[in-house]
Parts: sequence; C-alpha cells; structure tokens
Amino acid sequence: MSDQAVFGERVYERKPALRRWLFVHKWTSLICTLFLLLVCITGLPLVLREEINSLLDDALPYAQVPEGTPNVSLDRVVDASRKMYPGETIISVFVDDDEPRIMVYMASSWEAFNANRKALYSIRFDAHTGDVLKQTKPFGADGLSFLQLMLILHRDIFMGLPGELFLGAMALLFVVAIVSGIAVYGPFMRKLDFGTVRAARSRRLKWLDLHNLLGVVTVGWALVVGATGVINELSTPLFALWQQTDVRAMLAPLQGKPVPQTSELSSPQAAYDTVKTAFPEMIATSVVYPGSPFGSPFHYVVWTKGKEPLTSRLFSPVLVDARSGALVSAVTMPWYLRALELSRPLHFGDYGGMPLKIIWVLLDLVTIFVLGSGLYLWFARSPATKPSRSSAAIPLPSPGGAE
Repeated sequence: MSDQAVFGERVYERKPALRRWLFVHKWTSLICTLFLLLVCITGLPLVLREEINSLLDDALPYAQVPEGTPNVSLDRVVDASRKMYPGETIISVFVDDDEPRIMVYMASSWEAFNANRKALYSIRFDAHTGDVLKQTKPFGADGLSFLQLMLILHRDIFMGLPGELFLGAMALLFVVAIVSGIAVYGPFMRKLDFGTVRAARSRRLKWLDLHNLLGVVTVGWALVVGATGVINELSTPLFALWQQTDVRAMLAPLQGKPVPQTSELSSPQAAYDTVKTAFPEMIATSVVYPGSPFGSPFHYVVWTKGKEPLTSRLFSPVLVDARSGALVSAVTMPWYLRALELSRPLHFGDYGGMPLKIIWVLLDLVTIFVLGSGLYLWFARSPATKPSRSSAAIPLPSPGGAE
C-alpha cells in the first residue's frame, strides 16, 4: 500500500464526515462522467457555432450600401414571404441588430408548429434591399447538419423533454461531484505542495496528480458551466410554468373574445415602430405573431433587449394589439426566466467575443481531460486500492477526486 493510501486511510478513519464526502464524490462522479464527456465534447463546436455557421453559410452576400441606409419595411418582407408560400403561417419576424438581415419564420400552421417546434423554416432577407438571400427547410428535412447533431446530443440526446431533464440531472450530479471533490481535496493533499505532480513515481500516481491539479484549477469554471447547464435544461418546464401562470392570468380578461384572422392583422412594422418609440432605451429584436404558445392569440409580442452588455442578454416582451396596433403593456419577466436568460451566455461563453470563446474552449478541453483521467484512475486501480471487506477504509480514487 502506498504512503498516500496509508495517509488517506488514517484521515478516512478519523473523520466520518470525510468518509461521507468521499462516498458522495465517488458515486456522483461515476454516474455522471460518461454523459458529461458527451456534453463537453458536443459543447466544443457549439461555443464556436456562430463562426462555424458563418464559415459554412452558403447564403447570397449582403448588398453593399452607404452607411446609415435604413432597413426595408417589415410589411414588405412579410408580403414577399406570403407570396412565396401562400397559405402558410408566419410565426415571427426577427430583425438582427448585428448583421443586416431580417428573418421570417414560417410553418404550415400554428397547430403544426405547436405540435413540433422543428417544423419551422425560414427566409433570410437583406435588411437594406429586401432581397432573398437564403431559404431553409424544416429542421432536419434534408438530414441533420453537423451543428444540429451536436446541439441535439448536447441538449436532449434525441429524447426531447425527458432527455433534457435527464441531462439536467447529470449536470446537477456534476455540481455535487465538484463540491464534494473540493471537500476531499484538502485533507489528502495536505502533505504535498500545491501543483505537485509526482512524475517519478508510478504512472497512475502521475495521472492522479494531474487529475487533481487540473480539477482544482478549473473548479470555478466547472461550477459555473455545470450550474448554468442545470438551469438551461429546465427551459421547457420553466416557460411552460410561465405560460400556465403569468400568461394565463394576463389573458384571462380576453377569454371568449374572437381571435383576429390574418386579414384583420395590423401592420407588423407599425407594431415594431410603436415599441421602439415607447421604449427608446431598448432594442426591438423580433415580432411574434398572434398564436404563439408563449404569447397571445390577440397580440403581437415584440421582444426587446437592453443596449448595455449585461442587459443585452435580458429579453422583455411588449404586447401590441394585433388588430389596432395600439401598445397594450410591457410584460415583466419572472425571476426564474431572468435566471435562465443570464445562464445561457455564461454556459457557452458567448458574451465576450472571440477571446472569451477561446478561453471557454480551452477550459472545456481541460475538463474533458479531467473526466477522462477520472475514468482511467477508476478502471486502472491496483488490487491494493480496490474495495474489499478488509480494506473498506482505504479512500477510493474516482473521477474528479483525490486519492
């Protein structure tokens, strides 16, 4: 038995609390590690998804226009979309504030979209000229692209809501494994200087030291990404909760009134301009048509965001009467959806430009090494460190832990 194991056994026997932390760390790590490896590997390209999409984008180029050229009317692109796909339903219109593009999202009907959100397709317009730059088919109609495959594996492993909840549970176990790993790291490393890698000893001991060192160095980042991962996987039930509580209460006075038909809808451009005028400190980003499951059958929902780096990640809906075009009210988002909005950029590191994305990629690679080395340490245990009735007090190596 190694000196480290003997030392661990003494500490282990003297401190029942440490025994419990080791037990928690070992089993939470083992249960979640394979799934966390999948999430970390698929998360690598998703951090750079905007750059990859731009590289693979086959759309026509934007028109070269003088600086300050205004955007075309949303009414114009909506009319063009309806002519291209008569009888189809417009779901929303998105106005990009980073690129000169307007996206019109459509589906065969609201019923089809509500039953399957992937039934959506889009038309990309040049925001300055109104020319069509690209059209897409419903999600996966021509097979999944590389990024679509990575997103599904990262988000729900082709299982929909059950998959989202399952991966959320794995992310929660990951957070518990990190916290318990911190609790056991100190006692078993107190006789070693921080950062020590005993390369001259056995191969397994060298891997153990590297595993512990890289794990503790990246612990803050891993906690942030793990915790935000849990929140992100709860997005579907959180929005459903909002729909069943706040949205239902907001629409209760309108129950029984006739829903406006397509021919009765007012101008989406007018609704967009009304919100911009009423909230000059905000940026209007999209106009969602009446019928959205997270909106209203009687209103346009104009989504807005702040202009500052932090508030640009906080989206707020504004209701505009779909018949008259009159401003109705701004909707206050509940705290749990605010937490969800803030967790998304923290999870993917896409709020600080390319330098932060590179840092996220590097930390993700380190985490992949930590998870993989944890599995190696578990399966490469020597007989002296494997559990038995006579050596039950010997601390067991596990993913993310100290021996």
